[in-house]
Amino acid sequence: MKTHSIRLRPDKDLKEELNKFSKNRNIQAGVILTCVGSLKRATLRLADENTKTFDQKFEIVSLVGTLSSDGNHIHISLSNKNGEIIGGHLKEGCMIHTTAEIMIAETDEYSFTRKFDEQTGFKELNIEQ
Repeated sequence: MKTHSIRLRPDKDLKEELNKFSKNRNIQAGVILTCVGSLKRATLRLADENTKTFDQKFEIVSLVGTLSSDGNHIHISLSNKNGEIIGGHLKEGCMIHTTAEIMIAETDEYSFTRKFDEQTGFKELNIEQ
C-alpha cells in the first residue's frame, strides 16, 4: 500500500482539489485515511438528497471516502462554533478556511471505477481485483 500526504491552503475547494489529485496521480483505488482542517463554507448533499450551502466556519471532524481517477465518493462531518455536527456527501463549494491536512492510502490490489446504477440513480463503485 502506498500513502500520500497533501495539505490544502486557504480558499481552495476541497472536492475539486481531491478530484484533481486523484486524476493527476492516476489513483486507481484509494481511500482517505484521515483529514484535519477547517472550512469557511460547506456545500453538502444531505440524506434527503437536497443540496445545502452553509456560509460559516467549521472544523473538519471526519472525511471518508473512496478515490479513483474515474471518480471519488466522499462524505464529510463538520463541527460548528457550538460543537454541533452536520454531515453529508461532499459537493463542490467546500472552501478551505485555514488548512486541510489529508492522508490518502492507495492500493494496487484493486481498481475502482464508477458505473451508473439504475436502482440507486447514482454512479456506484465497481471493484475489480
